[in-house]
Amino acid sequence: MVKKYKKDDSRSYALGATVVMELLSSRPSAARCVYVSPKSDVSAVVEKARALGVPVAESEKAFNILSPKENCYAIGEFDKFDSGISAARSHVVLVNPSNSGNLGTIMRDVAAFDCCDLAVIRPAVDPFDPKTVRASMGAAFNINFECFDSFEQYRGKFGGHCALPFMLCGAPFGKTQFDAQKRYALIFGNEATGLPQQFAEFGAARIEQSDKVDSLNLSVAVSVALYKLYVS
Repeated sequence: MVKKYKKDDSRSYALGATVVMELLSSRPSAARCVYVSPKSDVSAVVEKARALGVPVAESEKAFNILSPKENCYAIGEFDKFDSGISAARSHVVLVNPSNSGNLGTIMRDVAAFDCCDLAVIRPAVDPFDPKTVRASMGAAFNINFECFDSFEQYRGKFGGHCALPFMLCGAPFGKTQFDAQKRYALIFGNEATGLPQQFAEFGAARIEQSDKVDSLNLSVAVSVALYKLYVS
């Protein structure tokens, strides 16, 4: 039965036909039901779900509960999953991200450049919140991510990664040279407060910019860093 999403729920929802298709393509074992609206033709979603044996239900009520104001005609209900991150890959590490849109966009960045896994340090916005999943355009289903209760917990597991915090006090990022033989932890702080000063002990980097703005949006900064690592 569809209900408003809560962080402690064992299931969440993919909102929109594109996001549902990513769920069915990348995490079919997690899909539990697909709800479709009678107001639009989403036959491709229906065919994909039925081919996978995922139940399909036509239910306007589901849309009234989960997406009453959005242009949304398909909803996928899915079990939350634990993808985990790999020691063999570099990581984007987000320390206390607080915006669903930013987190979802960063998930999409991670998928686009495919050179890193994603670590999220709590307290943080919920990676499984339907708003986050929708902002990711379904990338949440085809990347590896893992949540940690503290940065220390993350470092205890991945202490061999070369830590590179992004801070305004850092050295110019344009001069950074990545070693293909090493694995990196690209560390970014909260949208409003950035990283605490103690992170500078790792040797911070600063993305150069004009003085017309005080800083880049978090997801934009992550994109810049990931692109440089991707092409290195």
